[in-house]
Amino acid sequence: MLQKIIITGSNGLLGQKLVKLLSSKKKYQIHALSRGENRLNNKKGYAYYSIDITDKEKLTNLIHQIQPHYIINTAAMTNVDACELHQKECDTINVDVVKRIVDICKDSNIHLIHLSTDFIFDGEKKGNYTEKDKPKPLSHYGLSKLKSENIIIKSNIKYTILRTVLVYGTVDRNNRSNIVLWVKNSIENKKKINVVTDQYRMPTYAEDLAESCLLVIKNNALGVYNVSSNELMSIYDIAKAIAKTFKLDTSYIKPIETSKLNLPAKRPYKTGFNLNKSISQLKLPSYSFTERLQVFKNQLDKD
Repeated sequence: MLQKIIITGSNGLLGQKLVKLLSSKKKYQIHALSRGENRLNNKKGYAYYSIDITDKEKLTNLIHQIQPHYIINTAAMTNVDACELHQKECDTINVDVVKRIVDICKDSNIHLIHLSTDFIFDGEKKGNYTEKDKPKPLSHYGLSKLKSENIIIKSNIKYTILRTVLVYGTVDRNNRSNIVLWVKNSIENKKKINVVTDQYRMPTYAEDLAESCLLVIKNNALGVYNVSSNELMSIYDIAKAIAKTFKLDTSYIKPIETSKLNLPAKRPYKTGFNLNKSISQLKLPSYSFTERLQVFKNQLDKD
């Protein structure tokens, strides 16, 4: 029997990668949910539903109609400053929708795979966070994602939470940027960019994050897992690595301290994950950022 999988936020970066990856596997039947028209170029091999998932009744009815074995929830408001400035909207998507999905999963014995973030931590530990470290978010975005985690953990449903960091990649017909495309496009357009020297991250290739969701299903893995590259770098060094990989002029990258930017939301200075649990239990391959950046460049060159 085919396993039915719902992917929320299927027009987003991870959502698109998941639809492409899972619909290529014969044992899964994919149901993609997102707002507006389907932005994926390939419309075959899966079902698409245009839905506002904040509409509780419509969401409940659709999930009951599909009767999935898994829901992979990638839908979220992720712009950290927008979440700080529009907290009610942030909570509606990042907390209230998760509550509703959890209730449905409880009623129908559905396994929920939920995406979370390194921003649930304050960065005071100086990185290398394990799945057991105590969260302490600095921003409303981080708080909203921690609230959603707590709702899931306390619910007694079958769940897997994947925490990740600074996801990058390309998508079909979606103009949202990410760290790699922002640096690449800015320098190609001869635009100087200010990049922080005092924040440290482990960027995650979207294909690797999609693969980790598949590994969760294959291994029937439950609980919390960290997913990212294995290389902790300052965002300034990340930007320079991007420029070098794409053979661009690094002089357009200007170093700046976070405090000089006056951003609405606070950021943790140093996050980064300990990946031992994911490597041993999920069989997650371990890659450096620079390794995957070259793979991403090759992908762009082919496209």
